[in-house]
Amino acid sequence: MQFEGIYTPVVTPHQEDHSIDEDGFAEIIEKLIAEGVHGLIVAGTTGEYYAQSMEERFHMMKLAKQIIKDRLPLIIGTGAIRTEDSIEYAREAKSIGADALLVTTPPYAYPTGREIALHALAIDREANLSVMLYNYPGRMSVNMDEETLDRLGRSPNFCAIKESSGEPDRLHMLARDYPHIQLSCGMDDQALEFFAWGARSWVCAGSNFAPEAHLALYKACALEGDFTKGRRIMSAMLPLMRVLEQGGKFVQCIKHGVTLRGIDCGPPRRPLQPLNKDDKRQLAEVIRTLDRALKQIEGEPA
Repeated sequence: MQFEGIYTPVVTPHQEDHSIDEDGFAEIIEKLIAEGVHGLIVAGTTGEYYAQSMEERFHMMKLAKQIIKDRLPLIIGTGAIRTEDSIEYAREAKSIGADALLVTTPPYAYPTGREIALHALAIDREANLSVMLYNYPGRMSVNMDEETLDRLGRSPNFCAIKESSGEPDRLHMLARDYPHIQLSCGMDDQALEFFAWGARSWVCAGSNFAPEAHLALYKACALEGDFTKGRRIMSAMLPLMRVLEQGGKFVQCIKHGVTLRGIDCGPPRRPLQPLNKDDKRQLAEVIRTLDRALKQIEGEPA
């Protein structure tokens, strides 16, 4: 599978009692498709998969596929502590017609490079689908190192990696030494650098509520090669990215951003708590500022 463009890890809207708001979920997906994103990811961190039961995750996969049908690629996250559980998620993803899997390092266990590879290969044997690896040491504590990547070369299904380490050296290493693995931006404030090093896709949570800005940067850099314009767009987006990343309130900010755009996402599941009034006010202001700047860059009246 070729990963090209903007891939949105879809949020999970909740009712006030923390049950899943299925109508809201459908509305978010329809809006993202209408806005022109290139693919959707269900059961990513932004979707709060870690706070869902296995039955809920199975249900969300099926619901997403029923809504999307074949209009966009659907990628399913398989994140879990136990390899056996990740395999179950992969099997279910295949059964409902998913296009690809998102495979990350099992959290908390602190596996070696060899153990990460064996985990991913076990998933691959069961599902035989295209895989985007997800390297996120900030949450998983370890990198998918060269041993991991070399061992995964045994299967052509491992065709992409969402790189979220934030380490420039890893970006350079992946682009230089593993050109057969498609590079996908997973560190939002480094998107310009990823595109400069040949990335053709960006997995970006902020596209849940600001798809136009993310699409504009992708178009300027990856499609048009206009990095002068890309720098202007990136400069306009950086204040938003700083707000999203500060204080451990990433999921809450994404959900409130969607709420500000007209689809009530409700609260995050515990242990996370909703944003306070000051946080909401700050997020709303940076979104307004970004909207004005993007219109100016694109030549529209502010």
